[in-house]
Amino acid sequence: MVTFSTITTKIKEGIRWIRISRLLILFNYFILSCITLSVAVVLCLRWVSPPTSAMMMQQYLAKFLRGEKQTSVRYKWVDWELISRWVPLAAVASEDQKFFQHWGFDVEAITEAMERNKKSSRLRGGSTITQQVAKNLFLWSDRSYVRKGLETYFTILLELLWPKKRILEVYLNIAEFGRGIYGVNAASESLFGKSPRELTRSDSALLMAVLPNPKRMKAKNPSPYVRERAYWIEKQMEQLGGEAYVTGFKEYSQKVKR
Repeated sequence: MVTFSTITTKIKEGIRWIRISRLLILFNYFILSCITLSVAVVLCLRWVSPPTSAMMMQQYLAKFLRGEKQTSVRYKWVDWELISRWVPLAAVASEDQKFFQHWGFDVEAITEAMERNKKSSRLRGGSTITQQVAKNLFLWSDRSYVRKGLETYFTILLELLWPKKRILEVYLNIAEFGRGIYGVNAASESLFGKSPRELTRSDSALLMAVLPNPKRMKAKNPSPYVRERAYWIEKQMEQLGGEAYVTGFKEYSQKVKR
């Protein structure tokens, strides 16, 4: 026999499931909207120069919340054609020598970094250039699983929607080369008194030598460690092909994985 209380209970359960279904539908719409927006932004930035980056904004906000004096941010976009041919070669030699072979992730480098980190208290990453662009352009800097998951997502988007040349061009424009110095344009003018087009092979190696910690390492007055690292980078540039690699760099970067 169906009692009034039984009917009431079933009605309440039905209402609860309707609410849960609505929440699931809203959640799905939210996820779909986020994916659509992120794809649109990444696709737009394939052609539009980024006016800033998440890394620049994060550092400004962090100082503001701590009540610290803001340091001026030097950042000015420069097109690929106006950058010395040695700079992208030095970046690949220093940061990601398999840049043109992988699809955003260098599994071997990640595995090696994990093994090193087990033996050392100084953590070192195995991030590719594409991963660094994803983090610096769109995300915040910490080691949470959420951030790493989003970094993986944006890395895949960049590899799918941008040519390799564009990834490297953006990387060179938003990388931090010193306190408040972002991009090769600001770095070349501030640190060497030159335009990006005038940077030599040695200048380019010095710039890339500070990337592990640009707030402590200096390209303008390099320490013995920075000089040693720059010398290693120049050797790697030669092993990649040196002049021959540089000569065909533009054409190669445009052909590979458009």
